[in-house]
Amino acid sequence: MSKRSKARTAYVCGDCGAEYSKWQGQCGACGAWNTLSEVRLGGDTAGEARESRFAGYTGQRAAIQSLDDIDLTEEPRIPTGITEFDRVLGGGLVAGSAVLLGGHPGAGKSTLLLQVLCELARSQSVLYVTGEESLQQVALRAKRLELSASGVRMLSETGVERMLEVAGEEKPTIMVVDSIQVMHVADVESAPGSVSQVRESAATLTRFAKQSGVVLFLVGHVTKDGGLAGPKVLEHMIDASLMLEGDSDSRYRTLRGIKNRFGAVNELGVFAMLEQGLREVRNPSAIFLNRGSEAAPGSVVMVVWEGTRPLLVEIQALVDDSQGGYPRRVAVGLDQNRLAMLLAVLHRHGGLHCGDQDVFVNVVGGVKVAETTADLALLSAIISSFRDRPLPRDLVIFGEVGLSGEIRPVPSGQERILEAAKHGFGKALVPSANVPKRPPEGMQVTGVNRLSEVLDALDGFFPH
Repeated sequence: MSKRSKARTAYVCGDCGAEYSKWQGQCGACGAWNTLSEVRLGGDTAGEARESRFAGYTGQRAAIQSLDDIDLTEEPRIPTGITEFDRVLGGGLVAGSAVLLGGHPGAGKSTLLLQVLCELARSQSVLYVTGEESLQQVALRAKRLELSASGVRMLSETGVERMLEVAGEEKPTIMVVDSIQVMHVADVESAPGSVSQVRESAATLTRFAKQSGVVLFLVGHVTKDGGLAGPKVLEHMIDASLMLEGDSDSRYRTLRGIKNRFGAVNELGVFAMLEQGLREVRNPSAIFLNRGSEAAPGSVVMVVWEGTRPLLVEIQALVDDSQGGYPRRVAVGLDQNRLAMLLAVLHRHGGLHCGDQDVFVNVVGGVKVAETTADLALLSAIISSFRDRPLPRDLVIFGEVGLSGEIRPVPSGQERILEAAKHGFGKALVPSANVPKRPPEGMQVTGVNRLSEVLDALDGFFPH
């Protein structure tokens, strides 16, 4: 009889996943405090036992193959029936993939996945594993959303071992686990939700998905800072990480791809939260351009690139005399540090001093813009508010601003201009390198190279 080796423990950082042989207050890798948790490492045969629970799912053992002998025939994706969801996934579901869906409480994670499963149940074998709600609660939600629940197999379970046994019997094509934070592995002694439990549960389920070809969805909670709860290694294990964002008082939700091995990163899907659940928005630019009937100072439309498509979004700025000794700089939907940098560029190369002014900027609709193509539109909105002069409603602006005051070109400039023309915009202020040889019919495209040229161009747009 083989002798069981002694199990050993390690201490793992919940933020970065670094391991240490003994506990310490600060993680030496990422600098975070009090994030180390004890983890039992597999010195015994626990890992082999977990492997055997689903080894019979495929009926074959893993074998070594030469890289040039691997079949490169692309497997057809499984469409979910929800276009915006498929867009973020990269075209549909991939067999054997593990997808992590995160979001704040009440964002609609469980609702979205229940809708997807009910749609897929018409042609696929699906299994919904709930660990936070009873089966009756899930059934009541499906009834309230008027979903066709026929064919959706349900299981209320938090033990990973039992879950894999049921999956081996049911052999689903798609399986949802809601949520990974309440699941636990019997061989790990810590409580559900701890770093070690989340890590082991996710590793076991992901390994099962890879070997069996099941499409696995994991629902994840987020921390108060907006990051996914649990060890950082959780995001490295899975194939795609999606984040469902949106304020509780907002009607719209955005699904963003944070990581995707099978599609574009930062792809964006837009949904409207209705009484019947989440409904996809096919033309997001239309909802983000719901502006007032009259032109107002500090408001301008920009074109940002989200994943594989352009998106028209309104940006607003408010510049006002500071009532305190320290002027405020507030950015909603944009990087606040970049706002401070652009204000310095505006002062140095544009001669516009905002040192004694409060500056507030906001991206309408709750969209978060990370790319630098919003620089020129942001400065134009600030100039419009500072001078209290509105810009034309049919003007669209995009471009990157450098520290020396130069206006840099942006990728996909032609597509951005065409998208603006489709929505009825007649004027565009863009970097000179992005000016098309043949502008769209009825559109006046103005190219600029320096910040001084931007100020002159805006003077021509302001009403006299």
